[in-house]
Amino acid sequence: MASNLLSYRHSALLFFVTAILLLSGLDKIDVNIMEARNFISAREMVQNKEFLLTTINNEPRYQKPPLPTWLTAASGVVFGFDSLFALRLPVVAVTFLLVFVFYAYSKMLELSAIQSLNNALILITTFYIFFAGRDNQWDMYTHSFMLVSIYFLTKLFQEDSFCLRNSLLSGLFLGFSILSKGPVSFYALFLPFLISYAMVYGISFRRKGIYLLGMLFSGWMIGLSWYVYIRLKDPESFKIMATRETSNWTSYELKPFYYYWSFFLQSGLWAIASLIAIIYPYLKNRVSNLKAYRFALLWTLFSLLLLSIVPEKKVRYLVPVLIPLALTTGFYIEYLLRNFNESMGNKEKTGVYFSFGVFALIALAYPFAMIYFLKGNLQSHLFIFAFSSILLYICALFILKGFIQKNFGKVFYSMIAIFSIVAISSFPLYKEIVYNPDYASTRKAQIIEKQQRIKTYSLSSVSPEIVWDYGKSIPLIDRNGDHICLPGEMKFGLMADRKDSTVIKSQFQGYKIEKVYQINLHYTKKKKDRLIQDYYLISNVN
Repeated sequence: MASNLLSYRHSALLFFVTAILLLSGLDKIDVNIMEARNFISAREMVQNKEFLLTTINNEPRYQKPPLPTWLTAASGVVFGFDSLFALRLPVVAVTFLLVFVFYAYSKMLELSAIQSLNNALILITTFYIFFAGRDNQWDMYTHSFMLVSIYFLTKLFQEDSFCLRNSLLSGLFLGFSILSKGPVSFYALFLPFLISYAMVYGISFRRKGIYLLGMLFSGWMIGLSWYVYIRLKDPESFKIMATRETSNWTSYELKPFYYYWSFFLQSGLWAIASLIAIIYPYLKNRVSNLKAYRFALLWTLFSLLLLSIVPEKKVRYLVPVLIPLALTTGFYIEYLLRNFNESMGNKEKTGVYFSFGVFALIALAYPFAMIYFLKGNLQSHLFIFAFSSILLYICALFILKGFIQKNFGKVFYSMIAIFSIVAISSFPLYKEIVYNPDYASTRKAQIIEKQQRIKTYSLSSVSPEIVWDYGKSIPLIDRNGDHICLPGEMKFGLMADRKDSTVIKSQFQGYKIEKVYQINLHYTKKKKDRLIQDYYLISNVN
């Protein structure tokens, strides 16, 4: 009874922290290019009533499988495509799934309930996990579903009952993972897990091999079903997509083998702790469950190794490494919770003071940083500024007390609180901090189109962010070399890059050309030409 009550309390605390971090200011951050692609595809699925042949700006786009887009489309149908909060709810839900399955998985490895809770808290406060959990693109889906697959596969390896059920469930979520982003998570999360688990715990292939093969077969059948469908229904577009994607792995965003070796920095709050946690000679005699620690460490390092082999590298591709890294880091935190007392040597204590004391300084510096960034807008946000500053000063005080009293629990949970408070208080102020006075949405173009009863075209490909902001597809004017095939309408709107002004003047002779305004979707002052379009009103005067 007491154990169940403790479990409920842990689950409630984990739910509360995760909800705060993922839901606070969910609609405040602007839509990035990857999200825009997902949102556009979801909107066009519903508008065109076509849920398998995915499009962007009504052009085929099969680079990513459709499961995340299906879930986004469902949320858009229920809550409306105008609600950015609602459109991001599916990725929040799948991140909740990741966090709670991770919590359950830690307990499956025979770690204590409190250590499993702490591991899950480390995971959700890992910077890039937290960031990806609020960003509705494909990465979080594929890795969350893969962890569920790994969870049931581990149950299959550990238990002799319900083998068929665990095999089928593992295969189902493997299929969901592949339907979310292809074989990415299979390569970067599943294979490192399988190698590490076999090395540390062993796998009885004689008894469980048939179930493992069944799991792999069913998972790949589910995952490849969509690819087979588009290959049969639209072979030309599929061939172009496959060629381009294959080429990207060896010719796009190329980075050296060691590019990911600073991976621990992506854990943000836990960067130093993560670095210490992977130093096996230091920690091997200090952990309470050496077998589980070896497994977590090998899982982390094999995931890093496999990703490093691939020539194409991006920071967000590190998400699968950060999942076992959170488990690995938890062993170092568990050691400090048990041993941060008089028995610990002064050198170790000094390292702990430096590693975690810096966050007390960050909490104390927060009000001054906000004053600097908000400048004249501070008065408008005085309550949230004052309240969050007071809470952060209290957290800094608890960290100091934890050091004095040799109670690392106060330090650890204060760090979780600091991360949560900064997240909650910063997102509502985001647009005030990064405000760009030149920002101009597509709203004016939409009004002009409606008032003039015209159609808007684009002279060249428009960035997904602009297409999403515009609310519908923007057809591309046909071009035959340097010759532009003019639309048949007497009057129409036109979006064009700034560099195309001379082309417009030369190609639209006999037309009245009026530059109405400039679309600029930069919330910050940083300039990316793809987020800027000149909007013209073109009229045939002949």
